[in-house]
Amino acid sequence: MLEGRVALVTGAGSGIGASCARALAEAGANVLVLDVNEQAADTVAAAIGGRAVVVDLADLSSVDTAMAGLEPDIVVNNAGVQHLALLHEFPPEQFTRLLDVMLQAPFRIARAALPRMYAQGWGRFVHITSIRGTRGDQRKAAYVAAKHGVEGLSKTIALEGATYGVTSNCISPAWVDTPLTHELATRQAAIRGTTAEAVMRDVMLGGAAIKELIDADEIAALVTHLCSPSARHTTGTSIPIDGGWLAG
Repeated sequence: MLEGRVALVTGAGSGIGASCARALAEAGANVLVLDVNEQAADTVAAAIGGRAVVVDLADLSSVDTAMAGLEPDIVVNNAGVQHLALLHEFPPEQFTRLLDVMLQAPFRIARAALPRMYAQGWGRFVHITSIRGTRGDQRKAAYVAAKHGVEGLSKTIALEGATYGVTSNCISPAWVDTPLTHELATRQAAIRGTTAEAVMRDVMLGGAAIKELIDADEIAALVTHLCSPSARHTTGTSIPIDGGWLAG
């Protein structure tokens, strides 16, 4: 389905990104496994026959340098980081770091990748945002701002790329079963003076109709569909995979 295509997946060393890298490789794409963790990137790349690309997305000059040597047909913007603090206590340097990783870097990646996509008349962007791309949350000012920003960036790519065969869509999951989710449950528990299990039950899954974490492979399956020929008219959308969270 994607034979001959080159797919760049950010944050592909673990979690959702690793699942996306595997799924795209299984669909025939040559996958660039981008991650800040060299060992993780190497491990995933070796398992799927891809190529590891080690970049710290918080270092925007490094992003520009890396993209000068890459020619992706598909971009999956997945990398994410988190910092929890009330807004009036939020460290400005952490706010900047989160926006650099999750909004500035995707902009720079798109800016570098689009000219070639336009020239060949085909391209795919899939941005892994979050239900926090449409709804706010406490202690997550930078994360919420970045995810809202990527939702807007995706729509602009969709509108500008439409005549060139380039699509751009967001997938907005609720809580996915990844190491980051479990780490955040532990951190939230410390802040709230409770247990990680209670945070998982009452906070993370409290608003969902389906009371279970989402499997990362479910996200990857939708990513693969959005990159397929059958999704060529699907663009500018934000598709929730949230266990019914936004239905309530």
